[in-house]
Amino acid sequence: MLVKDVMSTGVVTAKPSDLVRSVVIKMICRHCGAVPVVEDDRTLVGLVAVRDVMIPLYPNYGDYIHDNVHSRDFVEMEESYPDVLKKPVEEIMSRHPLTVPPEMPILEAASYMGLKNFRRIPVAEHGKLVGMVSIGDINRGLFFEYGMETLPMNVRTAAPRE
Repeated sequence: MLVKDVMSTGVVTAKPSDLVRSVVIKMICRHCGAVPVVEDDRTLVGLVAVRDVMIPLYPNYGDYIHDNVHSRDFVEMEESYPDVLKKPVEEIMSRHPLTVPPEMPILEAASYMGLKNFRRIPVAEHGKLVGMVSIGDINRGLFFEYGMETLPMNVRTAAPRE
């Protein structure tokens, strides 16, 4: 089974100049944890994950080491969230994200995702975004290919039980 067999193609995207606020709205409305950042011609230039939105709120690691009392004003850190939302996406996005091609076997894509601890990854062809694939997409594809025969017939066909 190939990535193209299980990937999502109706992917919500952002432009580098969009505000982070608009990307967070897309993430919330679409229940997705990452939004690819593309140019007008669908050239993939970055990826914004929930993690990228949250990291600017956290103190630097060095702050914990050098001052373990005064650097942890979590209320102040939370209050800086509106400032993050006003930034352009290009300031927080991960540039040149790892991608997989649509013709890659799904378990090979899953292995890259596992090595990097990614839950989803952009699918690109010649630098252009063509979709996204998640670990859930891969699991679902494998189940429908190999796991259906172990289900009772009435569950497989969605027929009511007798």
